[in-house]
Amino acid sequence: MLVIPRTVASMRGVLLTFDDGPHPIGTPAVLAALEQIRAPAVFFLTGENAARHPGLVREIVAAGHEVGVHGYRHHTRLQWSRRRLDDDTRRALDAVGRAAGVAPRLYRPPHGVVTVTGLRLVRARGLELLLWSRWGRDWERRATASSIARRASAGVEAGDVLLLHDSDRYSARDSWRATVAALPLIVENIATAGLAPAAVSSSTPG
Repeated sequence: MLVIPRTVASMRGVLLTFDDGPHPIGTPAVLAALEQIRAPAVFFLTGENAARHPGLVREIVAAGHEVGVHGYRHHTRLQWSRRRLDDDTRRALDAVGRAAGVAPRLYRPPHGVVTVTGLRLVRARGLELLLWSRWGRDWERRATASSIARRASAGVEAGDVLLLHDSDRYSARDSWRATVAALPLIVENIATAGLAPAAVSSSTPG
């Protein structure tokens, strides 16, 4: 049985995470919204998008957020060979690390699916895996700011890891717009619970 953290150990913190970027419009919009609400986040980037938009990766880091690896290509890895898994992880690490100027330490597999072989390969490269405990389903065409906020943060608890997206490259077109609109509502729900968005550096995978 694979045991992969879905929460972080934190007394009052909630971790905001964004998958699938960077995106030329969605990522800057999310960064601006995070600056307004003064919330740190982790961006799990695909290697192919980091290679396309290295300047945006640097912007994420310059804004004080952490970058993690989300594979090089956004494909489910269930049928992949060991060689293909290792090659994809290596390419993703190289692309994200080169663009960020720092070595990523967190990994989240596309769709949250990982095999035993994939898990061992990722850990052998010094990466920590982190999934999520709550999601906004913001990739759906029918998602709205209120539906995203409700799913992601209603009843939120300390240590929760929230899954959101700053890119529509693998989801409904312009879906990131509803995510940006949902962020103030999400942070309001977090504050109502007596909690606050926390940087992963102030927490540990739980």
